[in-house]
Amino acid sequence: MTDTPTPRPWRLAGRSLRAAAAGLALALLAPWAGAADTTPARQLERFASEAGRPGAVEAGRAFFTRTHGGAWSCASCHGEVPTAPGRHASTGKAIAPLAPAANPRAFTDTAQVDKWLRRNCRDVLKRECSAGEKADVLAWLGSLR
Repeated sequence: MTDTPTPRPWRLAGRSLRAAAAGLALALLAPWAGAADTTPARQLERFASEAGRPGAVEAGRAFFTRTHGGAWSCASCHGEVPTAPGRHASTGKAIAPLAPAANPRAFTDTAQVDKWLRRNCRDVLKRECSAGEKADVLAWLGSLR
């Protein structure tokens, strides 16, 4: 008689289940794993290139704090100096610091940057921001420590 181990279906199933669970976890985490596809500096370069000029720090500060004829400014939710958490002006929802020095994840996902700039510019300006305005704001935010 040989000493061949008897297959234990529950053990094999357990291993298969663990492998499936691990695969599922990786699949669910994949969108976040690739989310950091850029840096704030690259975002600034992108907008400056589109604008045909570098971002201007002081113009970015002025743009960020001005209401542009509406009720809100960028600072209404992100704070006058966005190195601390902000709070949405109407919902009260907490907002992570916007300045890259205070939030290493800020401006590291191109799709999110485009989405939030489009949405927030429409809230503040009633139109999309120009590439120059984006470059100015990013230049100012990048200067904050």
